[in-house]
Amino acid sequence: MIFLAKAALGFGATIAVVGAYVFHEGVIRVDVDENRAAGNHVHVWVPATTVSLGLRCVPRDRLEEAASKAQPFLPLLREISKELEKYPNAELVDVKDASDQVRVAIVNGRLQIDAVNEDQVVHVRVPAAAIRDVVDRLENAAPGI
Repeated sequence: MIFLAKAALGFGATIAVVGAYVFHEGVIRVDVDENRAAGNHVHVWVPATTVSLGLRCVPRDRLEEAASKAQPFLPLLREISKELEKYPNAELVDVKDASDQVRVAIVNGRLQIDAVNEDQVVHVRVPAAAIRDVVDRLENAAPGI
């Protein structure tokens, strides 16, 4: 009986540690709602850690190809990702007209993009640290950097 209790405790502790690691970078959220009869509603929440792990699974030649195409922009992306982390709450862009609105902001350390019009509403939230991880991985794969 004691062995069973110790095994359950060990399993529970392992699950807690794995859960803490997976969610330590935050969650990437994509919400899309169509404002019409029988409209689609898509809500996807993914741990940001999966992006880093996913980039490790990409074949090296494909990652190098993507990095070479992004290479001219990598220094800019590096600086932007550093600066985004310095400003946990800042509005970057807010554009409105009669029926549409697009807002890009940093809210609680997450890049938040909201696009609203009469047909659909799109919300995207990405932790700034996840953006930095993608830039780091592309820089490591880029030839000549």
